[in-house]
Amino acid sequence: MNGNYVINLGRQLGSGGREIGEKLAANLGISFYDKELINLASKESGLCKDFFEKADEKASQSIIGGLFGMRFPFLNDAIMPSNNCLSNDALFKVQSDVIRKLAAEQSCLFVGRCADYILRDHPCHVDVFISAALPDRIARVCSNRKITEEEADELISKTDKRRSEYYNFYSYKTWGAAATYHLCVDSSVLGVDDTAKFIQEFVYKKLTL
Repeated sequence: MNGNYVINLGRQLGSGGREIGEKLAANLGISFYDKELINLASKESGLCKDFFEKADEKASQSIIGGLFGMRFPFLNDAIMPSNNCLSNDALFKVQSDVIRKLAAEQSCLFVGRCADYILRDHPCHVDVFISAALPDRIARVCSNRKITEEEADELISKTDKRRSEYYNFYSYKTWGAAATYHLCVDSSVLGVDDTAKFIQEFVYKKLTL
């Protein structure tokens, strides 16, 4: 197959999604983007990185100034707001442009940030969602963040809620629903390494690589 391809990876907190994405991208020899998109969007727009960090995977709301009265058709509209208010919609527009630019230039893997919706018209894309059993997710979050099981459980609940609200708001689809993706995988079944290999085989077959 000629041309670039993209893998868009959604994930539950604690499912090992980022680690799986990193391994998958390394195995395929393609670029990996997660939090890196914040730095790129800040550089591209000239806006402070803090704005993007505060708005990261959060549904529309104002960051400074008042709330925009309506949503903007930013996926097709190149016009940026000209008043003093900077909203999550405006930042989503900037980040979307960065994602589309990267996808046009190279093969890459994106974690979260509605990349599957933003790149829905890309000729060669694979959309994957990674979940895991709650006990495994709690254990991973406890280990990674050095917090208690109770704190991990609360963080998982809040993060999944925030991610779903963000995704559903901007994509008009349902975060984590099987019909939204090409492939949904429970990483608790195979573990991180074998889940990455399993997705790799799926990508090979879907895109005939």
